[in-house]
Amino acid sequence: MQSFKTIADLRAHLTPLRQRKIASRIAPQIALVPTMGALHAGHLELVRRARKAADHVVVSIFVNPAQFAPHEDFQSYPRDVVRDAQAVADLKLDNVALFTPDVAEIYPAAPRTQIELGDIATRWDGAARPGHFAGVALVVTKLFNIAQPGIALFGEKDFQQLQIIRQITRDLSIPVEITGVPTAREASGLALSSRNAYLSDEERNIIAPKLHQTLQNAAEQIRAGKDIEQTLQKAKQDLTAAGFNAPDYFAYVDSETLTPLSRLSPLASRLLTAARLGKARLIDNIAVT
Repeated sequence: MQSFKTIADLRAHLTPLRQRKIASRIAPQIALVPTMGALHAGHLELVRRARKAADHVVVSIFVNPAQFAPHEDFQSYPRDVVRDAQAVADLKLDNVALFTPDVAEIYPAAPRTQIELGDIATRWDGAARPGHFAGVALVVTKLFNIAQPGIALFGEKDFQQLQIIRQITRDLSIPVEITGVPTAREASGLALSSRNAYLSDEERNIIAPKLHQTLQNAAEQIRAGKDIEQTLQKAKQDLTAAGFNAPDYFAYVDSETLTPLSRLSPLASRLLTAARLGKARLIDNIAVT
């Protein structure tokens, strides 16, 4: 496994790879797995799937300051590049490269360009974290331009982010196939997240799993034809009673546009939620239809 810290070095590594073709299969030459590090089993599954889908894989590790508000946890966000590199190496996959730039490499000057995302970025996490998705859109577009992958893989835990990235590639005609990978979970149902490190043992083992349980209960109620608004309000109350702070949102939405729904949809639909527990802000979602 090779590791690169500069854009120039990564591009020098990737350019000749695009000129080769493995005759035994038809596949994208390069897959990209963008991460902010603190890798867990969910990230590693993205890498495995990426290597199956493409001849070469780039795993980026970059904690992106543009997607953090001043009061958020940019400085304290878990960082351990040595551990992360070892975790990827332990997969024993060939043709995998790490890209671990520092902030000055990605942003040599304060960026002036922004991507206007529209309504999909103003709801839910967009309302709770103003400016967050603008920062995500900027860094993901930069990574696409740097690595020029044929495919990029993202976890479905960050479902709103996934749909926004799909919108960006569609609207800007970026030639990257976006693949969502189902959320990796602990046995309790808790979605794997780098921010789970902020949880105490009691929070992680007893309280946090109730986020997923509440989503499952609400989905069952909605499928059974129960009133949507009452179901969502009851779910919020259940989370507060379990020990979470009042949820930032608990919403039933169209899976593509993320617009709220007031009745059971025959099309793909999803429940989304975010709530704080101790020092951690947890997000999760599940499919309803």
